[in-house]
Amino acid sequence: MKHLRRTLPLLVAASLTVTACGGAPRETAAAAGGGSLTWAVETQPVTFNPHLWAQNKARLLVWNQFDALLSRGEDGSFGPWLARSWEVSPDGRTYTFHLREGVTFHDGEKFDAAAVKANLDQFRVPGYNPTVASIQLSALERVEVVSPAELKVHLKRPDALFLDFLASPYGGQVSPRSLRTAKNLKAGGPDLVGTGPFILDRYVQGQEVHYRRNPAYAWAPPTAAHQGPAHLAEVTYRFLPEAAVRVGALTSGQAEVIEGVPATEVDLVKKDPDLAFQTALNSGSAYTYYFNTGHAPFDDKRVREAFREAVDLDAVLASVYRGQATRAWSVVGKAGPFYDASLERTYGGDTAKANALLDQAGWTTRDAQGFRTKDGKRLTVRTVSAAPFVRDRREILAQAIQAQVKQNAGIDFQIRIVDQGSAQQALDRDEYEVFENSRGDTDAGAALNLILARQAPINRTHFSDASIDTWLTRASRVSDVKTRTALYAKVQRAVVAENAIAFPIYVPSDQLAARRSVGGLGFDPVSGTPKSAYDVRIAP
Repeated sequence: MKHLRRTLPLLVAASLTVTACGGAPRETAAAAGGGSLTWAVETQPVTFNPHLWAQNKARLLVWNQFDALLSRGEDGSFGPWLARSWEVSPDGRTYTFHLREGVTFHDGEKFDAAAVKANLDQFRVPGYNPTVASIQLSALERVEVVSPAELKVHLKRPDALFLDFLASPYGGQVSPRSLRTAKNLKAGGPDLVGTGPFILDRYVQGQEVHYRRNPAYAWAPPTAAHQGPAHLAEVTYRFLPEAAVRVGALTSGQAEVIEGVPATEVDLVKKDPDLAFQTALNSGSAYTYYFNTGHAPFDDKRVREAFREAVDLDAVLASVYRGQATRAWSVVGKAGPFYDASLERTYGGDTAKANALLDQAGWTTRDAQGFRTKDGKRLTVRTVSAAPFVRDRREILAQAIQAQVKQNAGIDFQIRIVDQGSAQQALDRDEYEVFENSRGDTDAGAALNLILARQAPINRTHFSDASIDTWLTRASRVSDVKTRTALYAKVQRAVVAENAIAFPIYVPSDQLAARRSVGGLGFDPVSGTPKSAYDVRIAP
């Protein structure tokens, strides 16, 4: 692994370092004990502001620095955290929260009802996070401070997604002072502070982010393995997007933990007696190709079905992920309570059917490269992805699908991975036929509302169905799990089976590999993503 070691980025003294203002006195690993940990991660966050969180792989960083009002148990139930308890009015429209006292932000500000109100009100600022404002907080009417330790939230209507929001990274509590004074509220960073077990005090873009222990921390949720300050004195997360480099950092001792273990290296890790391996499926929505029905060729259902039938997805996943990927059959991931298993084995992988469908749709001729044509135009479909959101070898996966649809059905599948701005521009201009997406929402209903509703913020399919909108609305307004499950099953069948506007690919998962001296690692029981470093410890 020596050649891998040389590829790791070196940090220089002239790096861009910022120290969080005010708050608890600085500790050092030597003085406080607990040691330091280096953790290599696949994806660099596009923001450190929890309100603007969008990458599932950034969730573990959010919970280092920020706490939420509510926690989640292994059974998915909601529990206390910064809110000691709460009550809901009989009509489901008023929530009364009783807050913990004695909690302070990293900048010395007190956490109280006014702070929670400031966080909720921030989402009402035009353009701040329109997605959350229109989905998770669409029912928010007003926030009332009753006393420093009591808060009432009034909703326009009952909303099954509200408590999930308060327990999600979006509900991470940010110091009102830093909301007002942060140099870059959109990006976040050391001057946007929370109440969490660690304080972000250094961020070097493209290289690493460093956290030091918050010595005053005494308000962990009951789901944590311990109470009081974190075991570790400091933790450094290095951004190593290349899978081989991450594994090399672990095996060479330059990192004690890595996430995003590539399928090609899982056996290597498992066979090493000095290493431990863990994995868990993510909640939310599956990684899915959504078809743009707003223009040709996917305005024709037969072409959408043909694309799916042209892919032997089991073979593709086996090739790319070496048996480590879980095939998806629905837009909802298998790890959540709303997954509709009746969709399994109902479509896909029938090459003869794919070609018959394309013949029926009029794509009957071929060009010199073997691609199907109609009226002199090639059967071309395009996808464009933003590089910061490409994970899990998805570029290799796309190439494998590209080869299959060409060979099996004569479809020209074009793949572009570009910067975030260019990707957004292509989407805004409708210059795509396939929209790739997976969501890490702990309540899959949030993802379905975000993508499938007619006026949804990222409805990139341009598909509209009044029944789907009705089912989504009803499911968001009832708390009974059985009722919601039945409604979301109707949505899944309409999207996948009846209208073929989606091609579910795989259920995202996270993997951890670590030196056996590292304990306390694990996964959030609801999201399936790695937990923060709060419970992590290093054996002496």
